[in-house]
Amino acid sequence: MLIYTVKPGDTVDSIAAAYGIPVSTIVYLNQIPYPYRLAIGEALLLPTPAGISSPRSSIYAGGYAYPFISPWVLRETLPYLSYLYIFSYGFTMEGELIGPLLDDAWMIDTARAFGTAPILTLTPFGPDGRFNNSLISQVVNDLDARRRLKDAIVEQITTRGFQGLDIDFEYILANDRDAFVDFVAYMQEAVSALGYPTSVALAPKTSDTQTGLLYEGKDYRRLGETADYVLLMTYEWGYTYGPPMAVAPLNKVREVVEYAVTVIPPSKIHLGIPNYGYDWTLPFVRGTSRARTIGNVEAVQLAISRGAAIQFDDIAQSPFFRYWSNGTEHEVWFEDVRSLNRKFDLVEEFGLRGVSYWQIMQLFRANWLLLADRFNLTHQL
Repeated sequence: MLIYTVKPGDTVDSIAAAYGIPVSTIVYLNQIPYPYRLAIGEALLLPTPAGISSPRSSIYAGGYAYPFISPWVLRETLPYLSYLYIFSYGFTMEGELIGPLLDDAWMIDTARAFGTAPILTLTPFGPDGRFNNSLISQVVNDLDARRRLKDAIVEQITTRGFQGLDIDFEYILANDRDAFVDFVAYMQEAVSALGYPTSVALAPKTSDTQTGLLYEGKDYRRLGETADYVLLMTYEWGYTYGPPMAVAPLNKVREVVEYAVTVIPPSKIHLGIPNYGYDWTLPFVRGTSRARTIGNVEAVQLAISRGAAIQFDDIAQSPFFRYWSNGTEHEVWFEDVRSLNRKFDLVEEFGLRGVSYWQIMQLFRANWLLLADRFNLTHQL
C-alpha cells in the first residue's frame, strides 16, 4: 500500500482517477463518510497494483479493550490481533480478584473464534478508579494475598478460556521495585504451567536511574528477564492535563526503545501505540486546562468541518491542526497512517516482537490494513 497526502484541489474522484482505484475502495479503506470531503494535509492509505510486494517480518499484535466495546468494532479488529487484552480485573488488599463491571464472556468467546488469545489484564485500581500504589504494595509484599490472587487468576484462566495474563501496574513505589519483580515471577510461573504467557506493561523509561513515581518502581532488566514479553507504554507525552503536543512523538518513542533494547531482548518487546488523539483549548493553563480525547477518524472529520488544514510535525512525526470554535482556539494532535508507518519502521529497525495498542475501542481501519501490509501478523490459536 502507499500513503498519499491530500493537496489543495484534490477530491476522492480525482485521486481515484489518478491512481486507477475505485472511489469505493478509497472511501472504505479510509472510513470517509458521504459526501466524501477531504482535508488538505490528510493522509490516505491507497492500494498499490497487485503483484508488488516485499519481504515481511512476522510480529505479534495486541490491543486493549473494555467490555463495552462495540461488537462490530471488535469483530472488525480481531483478524489483526494476536492478543486481546480484556480491561480489566482488579483485586482487594486481601488478594481477592475483582472482575469487570460488565460481562466479558462474549469477548473471550469472540476472540477465540477469530484465533486471537483473550488475555486477563490485571490492574490495581482503588475505589476512585485510579491506580493505587498502596494496594500494589500490600499485595506484592503479602505472601498470603499474593497466593490468593494467583489461585483466583489460575481459576479464571482454566475455567473461562483466558490464554494469558497481562500485568498493568503503574505508580509502583520505589521501595516495592524488587517485590514487584518477585510478584511478576510468581504469576509467570503459575500461568506458564498452564501453557500461556505473562506480559507486563512498562512506563516509558530512557534510563535505569530515571526518577519519578512512574519510573522508579519498574526494573526494566529484571522484568524483561521475568516476563514472557513486555509492553512499552510509549504514549501519553501529550495527555489530558498536559500541554498540547503529540501523544507519541517519534523522537521520544525512539529514546525509550533505544534504552529498552540495551536491557531487554528486542524479541521480548512490544511497542505501545496509541489509537487516539487529544483536542486542547488554547491558551493552555496548567491545572485548569483539560484536553478532550478524540478518535483518529473523528479528528480528520473535525478538521474538515472547521476548514482546517492538517499539518505534519517533522520532529514528532505526527499530524496536528488548529481551529477556532465560539471564539476559542483549539489544537488537535492525533495519529494517521504517516505517524503509524514511522512507528512500524521502529519495530522493523529494532527487530521488536510486536506492537500493542491502547486502545481499540474505535475502529481505525487504515491502521490495521497498513500493519498487515507491513508485517505478517501472528495468531495464537
